[in-house]
Amino acid sequence: MLLWLLLLLLLPPLLLLVLLFLLLLLPPLAMLGQRSQEAGLSWLASLQHCVAWRVLSWAATWQQQRLEHNTLHVGQSQQQALMWCLQRAQSPLCPPTGSTDMSIFRNHLPLTKVSQAPEEENGEQLLPPTSNQYHGEASLQATLLGLVALNKAYPEVLAPGGTARVTPTSPWPSPLPWPGHILDQVSPPGTKDPGALLLEALRSPGLKALEAGTAVELLDVFLALEADGEELAEAIAAGTSGVPLPCRAAELREALEQGPRGLALRLWPKLQVVVTLDAGGQAEAVAALGALWCQGLAFFSPAYAASGGVVGLNLWPEQPQGLYVLPPGPPFIELLPVEEGAQEEAPSTLLLAEAQRDKEYELVLTDHIRLARCRLGDVVQVVGAYNQCPIVRFVYRLGQALSVRGEVTGENVFSEALGQAVGQWPGAKLLDHICVESSILDSSEGSAPHYEVFVELRGLRNLSEENRDKLDHCLQEASPRYKSLRFRGSVGPARVHLVGKGAFRALRTTLAACPSSSFPPEMPRVLRHRHLAQFLQRRVVS
Repeated sequence: MLLWLLLLLLLPPLLLLVLLFLLLLLPPLAMLGQRSQEAGLSWLASLQHCVAWRVLSWAATWQQQRLEHNTLHVGQSQQQALMWCLQRAQSPLCPPTGSTDMSIFRNHLPLTKVSQAPEEENGEQLLPPTSNQYHGEASLQATLLGLVALNKAYPEVLAPGGTARVTPTSPWPSPLPWPGHILDQVSPPGTKDPGALLLEALRSPGLKALEAGTAVELLDVFLALEADGEELAEAIAAGTSGVPLPCRAAELREALEQGPRGLALRLWPKLQVVVTLDAGGQAEAVAALGALWCQGLAFFSPAYAASGGVVGLNLWPEQPQGLYVLPPGPPFIELLPVEEGAQEEAPSTLLLAEAQRDKEYELVLTDHIRLARCRLGDVVQVVGAYNQCPIVRFVYRLGQALSVRGEVTGENVFSEALGQAVGQWPGAKLLDHICVESSILDSSEGSAPHYEVFVELRGLRNLSEENRDKLDHCLQEASPRYKSLRFRGSVGPARVHLVGKGAFRALRTTLAACPSSSFPPEMPRVLRHRHLAQFLQRRVVS
């Protein structure tokens, strides 16, 4: 009797999986048939999409139940995550077999720092770079629950032909081989050529969602579209990747002639949302896209990812600012308290259930690949709770701070000051920036040490001395310590340099070629190597 009951419970999902398998095996013979077959093929595609979505929804419901259970029993779930990491660890430093006592775990594995400089050349990282897809329960939960949440907030975006990916990497952390390529109808399956992906998206005026690996990658896509617009229009008119579409090519030329502001909605009038994966250094790209090319569109990130795994799940697509649940694992997450102005590190890490609202913490990740308690440098602020797990927003990265006289100007402090200064530059929109301490470029000879700041702008071709000075004034207002050093003459004024179009895009290409390049590609805000700083210096136009 028990066996029959089990079969009855499993029958619906098994039937769905069998039906889906059969549908996936059907080759796209319509491409070879006559026009009379097109209606049948359209029906088949709709049926495939319907079945795929049913399977995905069923799997997401199961993952939602697991998330609810794990976040309600977070202590037990974190113990299980720790045990999972220890059992699969490839390290001689493992604590005694079967032990998940936190004091023993901390004694055997002291805190270590992961490399905070993506441009470093030696390739030594405690958490090795991963591929552009993550594996594990948190990654699968982020993908399944993110897709369902996105469909609930924007019901039409996942309809057949409604979504296109324009970068080789995907914003969804976990691969979905079964319904994935059915739900993503527009993008050619398996294509890694960014130009081919963009071309296929441009051929489809009815898109409702645009996907890219990260916001920085999407920014590069729109910059490439502007640079190669005429070539793309000619390819669409000639039918390079399909049927010639001369009218669509004319629409592309007309849209580009009107400038970057609102370009995405001119190209795809039904577009509703942009999906990218959140990672370090992406906020500036999101702001630039929202102010120019993607003006009027919502942004959604299904997860926050770091080198080593998914560390946050986003269950709220309608929120304008990314909020993430820290899942109980795996990977195993600890929280290191960050106190403003504190000279010494916190004595010990906390578990997820011990997090306090409004407090800031640095994330500590333990991965099973190379067992190490790695301080990621990513600082989060707790803004709420999901059952017993903290809901956080990401604030800044510790490894992206500036210091030329013992002061510490954090990434968030500098970015806020720069944003205020750019707001006082008439017509200017900030696309990107990077800082260099003057000692890296030997530019402080005969003067006090200072910050060298490289910016890429839209709407402003030259920077006056008055505009350059505004950044230093904003920095002094944002940081009392910096203001004191400036008053004493111990630190010189920040020097601002305007670089030409495509300078940061070229820099990112160089960074991606480094052996230590990780996924997702974090955008550095401080360069520590002279040759990279000189790379930007050679592209200064004002």
